[in-house]
Amino acid sequence: MKVGSKSYLKLTGLIYLLIAITGGFSIGYMPNEIFVSGDGMMTTQNIIDHIDLFRLGIAGDIFVLIFEVLLTVMLYRLFKSVNATMALVATFARLAMSFIMGINLINYLVPLLILNKTGYFIGIEGNELNWVVLIFMEAHKFGEYIWQLFFGLHLVTLGYLVFKSSYFPKILGILMMIGSIGYAGDSLARLLLINNDVISYLTTALLVAAVLGELAFTFWLLIKKINFRNPNINQIKTI
Repeated sequence: MKVGSKSYLKLTGLIYLLIAITGGFSIGYMPNEIFVSGDGMMTTQNIIDHIDLFRLGIAGDIFVLIFEVLLTVMLYRLFKSVNATMALVATFARLAMSFIMGINLINYLVPLLILNKTGYFIGIEGNELNWVVLIFMEAHKFGEYIWQLFFGLHLVTLGYLVFKSSYFPKILGILMMIGSIGYAGDSLARLLLINNDVISYLTTALLVAAVLGELAFTFWLLIKKINFRNPNINQIKTI
């Protein structure tokens, strides 16, 4: 499939949209319904009561990982002629994020194994079982904060590429670059256990900018006709 063709752009936008929808369910909705921070008994009971939802969330994460690999390659091909070095940084940052997301799935699979009564955790019962489940669920949440750091790096470089390209509105790149600070700031604050209202409000506002930038970029790929006829488009630039 030719880079810059209408079908290539629409497929790239479609994959981006599928990640947003699937990730919104598996990373956003499902954990909020299942995980109760600091309460092992309630978290365990929620998994038992909503086991199908928990499994669907895990399946959603798996599909997100597959989509991420496809999208990463397609974005690299799309932007490597804008700036080869930055396109590689964006690619490796997103692949690192995907790798951490994949490893982080183990923290979901262990509670599933425990509560599926497979015999792996015979002798652990009652409150001890609840705390084991809670520890792995808490670990998964911290795993999210780690991969978000790499996503922040990806987003700032992708935003730069969008900004420097001649075929996307520069405002989309600006929103992405601004939003990347939100991802990095939120992750660092949570990993370092910094509880500050000002930082929380600021990172939330920046995350909104990131979401707006990514959604606009996605629908631009899906809907708009993009003109790649630029005299410099075939000249690979490096830093």
